[in-house]
Amino acid sequence: MATLRETKDRIASVRSTLKITGAMKLVASAKLRKAQQAVEAMLPYQRELQATLRIVQAALPKAAPEQEPFFPETTPETGRRTALVLVSSNSSLCGAFNANAIRCALEQIRAIETSGAEVDVYALGRKGADALRKLGHPSLFDGIALVAHPAYEGASALAAQLMEAHEEGRYDRVLLVYNHFVSSASQQTRCETWLPFEPEHAADGVETADPEAYIMEPSARELHEKLLPQLTRLNLYTVLLDSVAAEHAARTIAMQTATDNAERLLSELTLEYNKGRQQKITAEILDLMGGAQ
Repeated sequence: MATLRETKDRIASVRSTLKITGAMKLVASAKLRKAQQAVEAMLPYQRELQATLRIVQAALPKAAPEQEPFFPETTPETGRRTALVLVSSNSSLCGAFNANAIRCALEQIRAIETSGAEVDVYALGRKGADALRKLGHPSLFDGIALVAHPAYEGASALAAQLMEAHEEGRYDRVLLVYNHFVSSASQQTRCETWLPFEPEHAADGVETADPEAYIMEPSARELHEKLLPQLTRLNLYTVLLDSVAAEHAARTIAMQTATDNAERLLSELTLEYNKGRQQKITAEILDLMGGAQ
């Protein structure tokens, strides 16, 4: 049984930890609100761009049916290398956020290598980059700063690099592995094919107007060649913002759970300390009474 001094030291330690977890929870909550605002501010533009692109696509077959798509589809027979973009966090204390994304990325890497293809890793986030490097999959891109301070310019530059590699045939496809923000209490690990880009999937839920109601200048083909790469780059930036929001949500929940556990442990230790103290006082009183008799 622990002595009163040891129990008192544990109480002090738990109280100190409780202050830290409580402060981290408040910081994560504030960052979560900021991340949600960034996503909400970007979504109207993305929806309008998706709607515009779908209108242009609806008119595209009539305007230029003989043209090839901007991002030609490739098969494992035409390309034997895949790029995998893993979005994780730079710091820990966010529950299973990083572990889930890393596990999903490793499953994809094993599946790709089993099929006989090669894989290049682009890790956005220190935790994912460190984990995959230790397992023999070093990152070809330093995405630590991009996760710490998400910016469209940085995401667009990476997107342009991957799009160029895909167009030149160096990559037959590009996969995205990240955590999707569902709610403050739920994050979902996703693995999506980013290239070849399928705007139909990205525009789910967006209504398509009649293309006959619009006069398109320049041609639908030219508009398509401008809008599709723009939406592709924006999609990568959206994934980055989505993952950052999910990270802060996961850290908020983890710190809330840690705070609750610390409070429960503190209550148990305080009760144990009070019982021990009372027993010691009772024993001393009994000794005094025995000596007096």
